[in-house]
Amino acid sequence: MTINLTGAHWFKSSRSSTGSECVEVAWLEAGHVGIRDSKNPTGPALIFTPTKWDTFTAGVHDGEFNPRA
Repeated sequence: MTINLTGAHWFKSSRSSTGSECVEVAWLEAGHVGIRDSKNPTGPALIFTPTKWDTFTAGVHDGEFNPRA
């Protein structure tokens, strides 16, 4: 899959702190979603299809990615 990221509008979550550990998200063509490291905006980005994005955000919401204590 090749998605042109030129001109993408990247933004941070309103829940992001002012620290350096943030990701940025962009809504892309055909419903795709891009994610990148805010400290490295010219670096690589992950691109999710709409279905994969929904699965990912559901996992975040359900705590699937929280570290186990």
